[in-house]
Amino acid sequence: MIRIHLDEVTLSRTRMAVSPAAEVIAAVEILHRGAGRAPWPYTAWAERAATVLASVPETAPLRLYRQLYGVGHPRRTPDLFEPCVPEPAPALDAELAVLRATSAELVEHQFTRNYPEGVPDFLVPYRDDRERAFGRLADAFAAFWREAIAPYWPLMRTVLEEEILLRARSLAGDGPDAVLAGLGGPGRWEPPVLSLPKAKESRLEASGQRLLLVPLVFAQGRMGCSTDHPDLLRVTYQARGAAVLAGGAAAGPVLGDRLVALLGARRAAVLRALTLPATTSALARLLGLAPSTVSEQLTALRAAGVVHRRRAGRRVYYGLEPAGEELLGLFGAAAQGVLGDGGPPAVTGASGADGGLAAGLDRGNDEGPRES
Repeated sequence: MIRIHLDEVTLSRTRMAVSPAAEVIAAVEILHRGAGRAPWPYTAWAERAATVLASVPETAPLRLYRQLYGVGHPRRTPDLFEPCVPEPAPALDAELAVLRATSAELVEHQFTRNYPEGVPDFLVPYRDDRERAFGRLADAFAAFWREAIAPYWPLMRTVLEEEILLRARSLAGDGPDAVLAGLGGPGRWEPPVLSLPKAKESRLEASGQRLLLVPLVFAQGRMGCSTDHPDLLRVTYQARGAAVLAGGAAAGPVLGDRLVALLGARRAAVLRALTLPATTSALARLLGLAPSTVSEQLTALRAAGVVHRRRAGRRVYYGLEPAGEELLGLFGAAAQGVLGDGGPPAVTGASGADGGLAAGLDRGNDEGPRES
């Protein structure tokens, strides 16, 4: 486990941000883990993106991330390869400018800290021919983004903005403890320690830093942390709504799901999706259903007294009533969501048959989250 002790100052400085560069890295990791294949909702995207990696020469430097984070490298890694612009919504160009401008001093500091036994051969160019190596890596980001992610970015950005809005409301109303406890996925928040699964035990102290939470569509249920920055601790986690990559939802029943037997697949999926309050449009994107279908299910759930409706400014949010929470407690544990523990499982799209719940995403190798 990685056990990160967060002091009160760090907790009080919790913020949310989007990171296009982090999405690129997570997307490339999905392809490397699955040798170009991936489970729903990444399946169709992965087929296209694997072709990009194989056929666009400019993307070749992205193999670096397989060498840094692959199965054979369960260790701390320098986070200078994960450009961070501490703003709520930096453009990819701004993040790549940080990558291109990586200084010799930063390279020396992080390489010495992370590789006291000597720099691996594949990283030597980033030390000895720094400007050219980091320039080629930034060009690889841009090429992969253009071909494999940019076509999906408008929908992804909408999902991420909705995610940040929901978490920001929770942060303002309930505090950082509630936000960390509600992230889902493989992490565990036991104040004041955030634990992330990893093959090797390690402990970190975050004192007087900023905690930056970064939701990722391409996280595939994983969480990661970047810890080399002296003033910033960045934690990435799975955003709800990766179904937008599939343009719909997965089919195929999960046997023995009692909530589906009681409510039907679509209604059960909508109920499970409300572990955090959400709008009708956000639920539709998350589940791959038509907004009218989601609205119909919400109306029935409200009539049954398990869901409430609240207005916040121009948006209308739906959330669980105590009866809904009790219903999930009794019948909701049989199937886990595709986007991390407790997340909503997928159902068939609006035009398809009313199928069952989708199986959870493969969590990948035993090393758990990346620690950099």
